[in-house]
Amino acid sequence: MKNRMFQRALCAGMITLGCASTAFADSGNIAVGAKASTLGFGGEVTVGISPSFNARAGYNGYNYNGSTSQNQINYDYKLSLGSFPVLLDWYPFEHSGFRLSPGVIFNNNKVSTTGTSSQVLFYTIGGATYSTTQIGSLTGTVDFNKTVPYAGLGWGNAVGKDSGLSFVFDLGVMFQGTPKVALNASNLQNNPPIVQSAIQSSIDKEIADLKDKTDKFKYYPVVSIGLAYKF
Repeated sequence: MKNRMFQRALCAGMITLGCASTAFADSGNIAVGAKASTLGFGGEVTVGISPSFNARAGYNGYNYNGSTSQNQINYDYKLSLGSFPVLLDWYPFEHSGFRLSPGVIFNNNKVSTTGTSSQVLFYTIGGATYSTTQIGSLTGTVDFNKTVPYAGLGWGNAVGKDSGLSFVFDLGVMFQGTPKVALNASNLQNNPPIVQSAIQSSIDKEIADLKDKTDKFKYYPVVSIGLAYKF
């Protein structure tokens, strides 16, 4: 999946930048940059299309490990950030660095979790109690839509008239949709059917509780700063 995401994003970025650089070859404005943001660390390429428009494509990524608790279950989680933005910058005011930046982001952000009971012999899942033998271990994922719209604004023109080494800033929102939450018990199939049904019902309630906590991430804030260099 990650390889397919990378290929799609790379293809889209190359098409965007290739068309821009071919159609507007006389401008000769190309810049590369490095950025740090709420999407992770990464880089991007900017191509000047006209005095009022630029095209950008890049990559951001970061991994973070942490832990949290929910209903007496301790979750160790890994946050994996990976995104490929393809943006169009519009500068509505002549000779100003202010810009509006709509676009799409190929989104591979996800969270993987492993849950263990805070009690030695029992799990409490969805308000019901089960033995550790019945449950085994809990594993889960939180995933998002893979191609999502982005709307933002910012400051800085990497390929502006006076650009050499320049500062760039972005502020926006990635609309990545309602998170998809999955949770599984490793020993579920080892139980009698009636117990399997009860455990699955409890897991579904646990998933609903987790969704309540993750729904806020369907609107993901993007704040980034970076440096760009014009060739």
